[in-house]
Amino acid sequence: MSFSASNMHCSILLYAVVVLAQISGSSAQAESSIHPDNENTLKLLRYGEIGNEKPGLLDANDDIRDLSGHIDDISPETLDGASLAKIRSLDWRGLPVVEGNPRLGIPIVGTGKIVAVGFNYLDHVEETGQEVPKEPVIFMKATTALSGPNDDVIEPKGASMLDWEVELAIVIGTKAQYVEKEDALNYVAGFTIGNDVTERAFQVYRGGQYVKGKSADTFAPIGPYLLVDDDFDASNLDIWLEVNGENQQRSNTEHLIFDPAFLVSYISGFMTLEPGDIILTGTPGGIGGTQDPPVFLKPGDVMRLGISELGEQSQTVILYE
Repeated sequence: MSFSASNMHCSILLYAVVVLAQISGSSAQAESSIHPDNENTLKLLRYGEIGNEKPGLLDANDDIRDLSGHIDDISPETLDGASLAKIRSLDWRGLPVVEGNPRLGIPIVGTGKIVAVGFNYLDHVEETGQEVPKEPVIFMKATTALSGPNDDVIEPKGASMLDWEVELAIVIGTKAQYVEKEDALNYVAGFTIGNDVTERAFQVYRGGQYVKGKSADTFAPIGPYLLVDDDFDASNLDIWLEVNGENQQRSNTEHLIFDPAFLVSYISGFMTLEPGDIILTGTPGGIGGTQDPPVFLKPGDVMRLGISELGEQSQTVILYE
């Protein structure tokens, strides 16, 4: 086969086009590998020492990006549509990367109330010997119990039956009062993880409501981040908890007796839910108090817990001093 100069010139051009296409394709592939799957998804968090947290987000590389140049904090005011749209409009690649491994705080500041749901997984109902509830069992936790997802859990004075409860947490984004189930998720800002730490002796043997056993300082670790995504489906998430590396709780949110939409609707019929309010949706079976013999937390024990797509927490139990 003979090649003319014209043919050679065309070949060179064709080769250049192919090379450029490959380079372009490689660049696009590299860019897409660090770009979020859904640009509407936000993983909002707060980082820094207690009382000095800054707002941030977790990017597609699991790096923390600083948001303090654009918003003051992640608070109830941040959860309105305009504020979230402002954050979504930012080019996250241009936000400063937070170096090191900073402490993570509660992902939202300014929570007005924590509403918790009891007996919302069938296996937990069975292990406690209760009847399957016809309506959600709800109680409150003090907001002073809130702590960061990896902060130490403090065993309070007089405690003897310290227990764990991993839970899917709902964060309200819009004022909700008498909302219908079909519309309920429109009032939700996002989802995160909660550990409904409980002192069973305070809860069961000290009289009154559950709030006594639920509200000590550090009894409500929340985080690591608030997942904000209007299309997020919380109905099929693996949920688990380990103590000292040993599995204690393992289930899936598909086993919730009352799902998040129903809970928001139901609770809004008894109280007004405000932006920043947290609903703890209940824990699956595997708590320490129902084991034979019962197993309770002691200083030095480490809880590790997580929910698929929502990250993980880890807490070490320490004594009150």
